[in-house]
Amino acid sequence: MEKDQPKDHEHSASVSGDETILLVEDQEAVRESAAEYLAENGYTVLRASRGLEALEIAQQREDPIHLLLTDVVMPHMSGRELSERLTSIHPETKVIFMSGYSNNLLSNQQVLDRRHELLQKPFRLEVLGQRIREAFANKRAASADEQK
Repeated sequence: MEKDQPKDHEHSASVSGDETILLVEDQEAVRESAAEYLAENGYTVLRASRGLEALEIAQQREDPIHLLLTDVVMPHMSGRELSERLTSIHPETKVIFMSGYSNNLLSNQQVLDRRHELLQKPFRLEVLGQRIREAFANKRAASADEQK
């Protein structure tokens, strides 16, 4: 057992971070379990249950919001509309969408396109952590390329 513990610690360290994440999910159980996992891994988590609430948080916040993690289909405002409005306030914000609908269906309905990151629900929390780290790594590489 003792030999497994360092591996578990190393794995959790690989998904940890200190960025601020705005988590927008209308299903409370999904929102709270994801928020708890992210907070345990060092992230500052801002929680909202709907798009307008998320925009209010973003408008009041002067510090960066590094990542918007949002459901695609929500009442009153889609995740895509939220991402467009939020990135006009906080252009530094990266976006990952979550959905129980298939990527093909969302693409066919013109909700998302290929450049959007989509995390299929249900997902394991470890996969969420990995996707977040990948999003930050990919965006950093892209911004470094743009500076050349």
